[in-house]
Amino acid sequence: MPVTLLGAAEIRALAAELDVTPTKKLGQNFVVDANTVRRIVQVAGVEPGDRVVEVGPGLGSLTLAILEAEASVTAIEIDHRLAARLPETAAAHGVRAGALTVVDADALRVTALAGDPAVLVANLPYNVSVPVLLHFLETFPRLRRGVVMVQAEVGERLAARPGSKTYGAPSAKAAWYGTWRLAGTVSRQVFWPVPNVDSVLVGFQRDAVPRGTEDERRRTFVLVDAAFQQRRKMLRQALSGVLGGSSADASALLERAGVEPTARGEELTIGDFQRIAQSLPGT
Repeated sequence: MPVTLLGAAEIRALAAELDVTPTKKLGQNFVVDANTVRRIVQVAGVEPGDRVVEVGPGLGSLTLAILEAEASVTAIEIDHRLAARLPETAAAHGVRAGALTVVDADALRVTALAGDPAVLVANLPYNVSVPVLLHFLETFPRLRRGVVMVQAEVGERLAARPGSKTYGAPSAKAAWYGTWRLAGTVSRQVFWPVPNVDSVLVGFQRDAVPRGTEDERRRTFVLVDAAFQQRRKMLRQALSGVLGGSSADASALLERAGVEPTARGEELTIGDFQRIAQSLPGT
């Protein structure tokens, strides 16, 4: 029996049955358009046999579209009512036994996933989208690629390049793991409730070779945070607190790393930040 998708009326009926009202606190905006969830799956390149992890499945719209593509899904849901109901919804829509695993948990606290999924596909809650992405990329090195739907402003930051107005700490940290691209816009009208912000699809591909060690990543991210907390200042000032305590000390270290002390954080690639971290005393 083929997998069937949820329609808008059924989604509202399920929500009423579970006494679920989408909340801003959990960043919930349910997709009620079947064409949109199929498009997300297509953009993500989900193929039969893929092991996919989904964060925030909600009532199951995107979950069913991934399963329709003959992939298996591990869905992580923080709302206990939704987590409990999802397997029943999947079974009623033709999902084969064993294709769906539901984890009732906060995605930011998940540190192990059965089956080692290689693909992330999700309509991420707007309020935690960047922390969730960075947590999953850090914690699950077998995640090779994915497509997520996020608030447009967040998506633009993730895909931003050095020198652009939208380039910031999320851009640099995301680039540690691989390449990012904007993969399309999503109409507000496909959501229930209709959000007051625009949404985009963002795709990523993890680099084949890890950029550095975990310790090096932590040191690099400290520098990224410091640089963008004072993004209007030159690096010799913005990084003085973590590079020796004075702008003169910071300038000397930056020069050793091949970075201009008068540059600003928005001009640096993640590789530049990494070289600075590698130049720190004791490394």
